[in-house]
Amino acid sequence: MQNITPFHVAIPVHNLDECRTFYREVLECEEGRSAEHWVDFNLFGHQLVIHYKPKSEEDLHTNPVDGKNVPVPHYGVVLPWDTFQSFSKTLEEKGIDFVIEPYIRFKGEPGEQATMFFLDPAGNALEFKAFKDMGQLFAK
Repeated sequence: MQNITPFHVAIPVHNLDECRTFYREVLECEEGRSAEHWVDFNLFGHQLVIHYKPKSEEDLHTNPVDGKNVPVPHYGVVLPWDTFQSFSKTLEEKGIDFVIEPYIRFKGEPGEQATMFFLDPAGNALEFKAFKDMGQLFAK
């Protein structure tokens, strides 16, 4: 796998202060630049920006995957296996309400991975995952 460069993603939030606290204190992201309507964060080396957008009444959409209802859209980071394990335990200790609790997919098969889904305070879905063998990230 080639060297990975940081991605940039900007997401809408209807309560900038509440989400700012969530990303800084719950997910322990370092805060970067900010202005009245947006805040940058370091999300495991990637640039996440929360932007204020008035709340809409859209329902959470899901697609069935592995017998679970996976929220769409979602974003997140593929973490090293040990980092995923400690991060998921930290989130459990902080009382995160998981949409899909941490579990192992494809156990013993190509692409074996740990995954979990949860929502931020604005209802944005996050997925964090880890591969037992990072070389299997794109395995068929």
